[in-house]
Amino acid sequence: MSAAQGRVGAGMQLASWAGDRATVALQYLLPKQALTVLMGKLAAAEGGAATTAVIRWFIGRYGVNMLEAVQPDAAAYRTFNEFFTRPLAKGARPLTPGADLVCPVDGAISQFGAIDGDQVFQAKGHRYSTTALLGGDSALAAHFQGGHFATLYLAPKDYHRIHMPCAGRLLRMIHVPGMLFSVNPATARGVPGLFARNERVVCVFEGDRGPWALVLVGATIVGSMATTWHGVVNALRPTHLRQWSYEDKKIALAQGEEMGRFQLGSTVVLLFPSPRLAWNIAWAPGADIRMGQRMADWV
Repeated sequence: MSAAQGRVGAGMQLASWAGDRATVALQYLLPKQALTVLMGKLAAAEGGAATTAVIRWFIGRYGVNMLEAVQPDAAAYRTFNEFFTRPLAKGARPLTPGADLVCPVDGAISQFGAIDGDQVFQAKGHRYSTTALLGGDSALAAHFQGGHFATLYLAPKDYHRIHMPCAGRLLRMIHVPGMLFSVNPATARGVPGLFARNERVVCVFEGDRGPWALVLVGATIVGSMATTWHGVVNALRPTHLRQWSYEDKKIALAQGEEMGRFQLGSTVVLLFPSPRLAWNIAWAPGADIRMGQRMADWV
């Protein structure tokens, strides 16, 4: 590399760093709770032609593929939330045959890999503990000591229903109130412990290899997080931690079955126990993913 090329590369890195710093600084200044409540109300409003116009603008702005939707006509959606959580046509997301774990969402890979003791890698220079992510439950976090994690980011254009990576019996659900930082890549690089600070819904399942967890992480303007067995979990946005036990309810979901959804985009964090996993060799941070693709296999 020439000296000139080196200077150009350093300049680009500096510009990226400065951009990240500005994004993060804005996150701290924004009235995130108020903005989220306002956007939630607007997204749930039945605005007729105005709602249709917003949906059509959104489709064009973000390149949403409506041909995959059960209802491809933008004018058929009464609210923006209906459009945003639209179901896909049958067969649009086939499951990879024989995969032990399939991708639960459309989106992009933020990070994935081994949990270092109880530490989950967020971005360069940033880690957080499984105990913090799970609302302070150290006994639950112990199941994932030295285990595996995947952090998957759902962009605005993505399909926003969440599906089961493997079969599981529901054990518990925990709603952890918290901040509402954006969860985009720039914020993940700049806000320490981001996914363990934001509001989140922890869903704990029993699988063939022991307990595993799927965590829905809230974000700025994410109107709500919902599960198929409970409905909207955070409608009232309480400030105290809440838990539900399902040990005696016999709620079992099959691989690929829908388990929840976001109203506006966010992030999913998956935790698996310690037996060895072989990740999909095509996976890399930043890569695009689709629900149903092979994520990993137990070794």
